[in-house]
Amino acid sequence: MNPPLSQRTDAPTAAIPEATPLIFVVDDDVSVRESLELLMQSAGWRVETFASAEAFLDRPRVLAPSCLVLDVGLPHLNGLDLQTRLADRSDMPIIFITGCGDVPMTVRAMKAGAIEFLTKPFGDELLVGAIRSAIERSRVALAHQAALRVLRDRQGLLSRRERQVMALVVSGLLNKQVGGELGISEITVKAHRGQVMRKMKADSLADLVTIAARLSVPPS
Repeated sequence: MNPPLSQRTDAPTAAIPEATPLIFVVDDDVSVRESLELLMQSAGWRVETFASAEAFLDRPRVLAPSCLVLDVGLPHLNGLDLQTRLADRSDMPIIFITGCGDVPMTVRAMKAGAIEFLTKPFGDELLVGAIRSAIERSRVALAHQAALRVLRDRQGLLSRRERQVMALVVSGLLNKQVGGELGISEITVKAHRGQVMRKMKADSLADLVTIAARLSVPPS
């Protein structure tokens, strides 16, 4: 089972090989935790179980394919409230399980991004299928985040003037118009634009526009 929280809380965030996804189970019923742990281990996944939302929140974030199988009716901080706390964790899809779900509860969970809401008892195959789908979503989200970090690193290499030129160019202005906006010559604009294209590794203006959109570069 899991090591004591005192041993995990200060541990650094670790990466787990993509071939071994990590499934988190949060349920206050020990029999449910144990049965789900066995099921998921038999499917070849790593599993960590927690008896409460608070215990799970103490666990350092893991940048690896993962998902959270979450009981709604937890003591103190319930499953829906934990989901709210995890709103920024798009790389960790949530699958809700409950013994007494209702329509408003289900709607709230799904609107907040849950990918499945299962009412106990449910078949093993149904849960395993939902987890497989969640893991694939997690992989896609992690790949997107990694690509975005690369773009942000490249953006960090731009000088202040190059950032200004990039914002104006992707907004549709011609070099002459950019020069007019910034009070510099068209030749200087071309030089800055060339540096922007090189540093951002953009092959074309269309490519640069796409990169700017991903980085949410504000129009000037």
